[in-house]
Amino acid sequence: MTRHNQGGHTPVTVLGLGMMGAALANAFLRNGHPTTVWNRTAGKADGLVSQGATRAATVADAVSASPLVVICVTTYAGAREILDQAGHGVQGKTLVALNTGTPRDAAATATWAAEHGADYLDGAIMNVPQAIGDPETLLLYSGSEAAFGAYRPILTELGGDAHHLGGDPSLAKLYEMAVGGMLMPALVGFLHGAALLGTAKAEAKTLIPFTTKWLQMVIDLLPDMAREVDAGEYATDVSALGLYQEAIVHEIEVSEEAGVDTGWLRPLKTLIDRGVAAGHGGDSFTSVIELLRKPV
Repeated sequence: MTRHNQGGHTPVTVLGLGMMGAALANAFLRNGHPTTVWNRTAGKADGLVSQGATRAATVADAVSASPLVVICVTTYAGAREILDQAGHGVQGKTLVALNTGTPRDAAATATWAAEHGADYLDGAIMNVPQAIGDPETLLLYSGSEAAFGAYRPILTELGGDAHHLGGDPSLAKLYEMAVGGMLMPALVGFLHGAALLGTAKAEAKTLIPFTTKWLQMVIDLLPDMAREVDAGEYATDVSALGLYQEAIVHEIEVSEEAGVDTGWLRPLKTLIDRGVAAGHGGDSFTSVIELLRKPV
């Protein structure tokens, strides 16, 4: 692994200048790194070039400019197709892929990197482009431990809450899916509540103080739920799954009476019904994981 410093700052290349890629390049520029950029549509680099970035004419030129190459495009297949244009030029480089995709995609790209003599880190950005560079922004990495150790100070410039999850390059994407899977149900739940209140002419903003309090309660529950999952023990003296079964019936009934769509709630009701039917009616809600582990 090679590192070349110019004025104490490691040169960095960014391939792919969509909203996220441009934000990554901006963060490197703000922190004083000589930054080379490449995008299939060259004009997307104009704003970055005006701030001091170097526009590479080809992928090969971009890769040769820096020991650390960050690629952020739509797919892993697209990333490999782009990197193929650099040929043997990736040898000895450290590649960091911050794409969307699956753990299998990440593993395939790590294999590609190894075959081409490059170190590889996979990453998951757990925030929006506007949050790149913030100390609290969460980024997950997996793959080469040596590469993460060498470039950690630079990678934390993209987000201060950076974690290396292990040498298996698929782990960052696996954790991204595991954590990110909670986002959409939570957002839909909030919008469902706003739709319900809207039938009473109440504004969505009136939900905020109560919803945030409720979410904090959920946060406080998570350590106990994790212990139950890891132990496989679901005894409870709080709220049993049978109570949730009753509650969701009322939730659907009230929503239908108000004319609010319940399509997203019905699969959840089916899951809870299955749990009760499987004998978990007196167990904690955590027991639902046994159903998730044995899909229908």
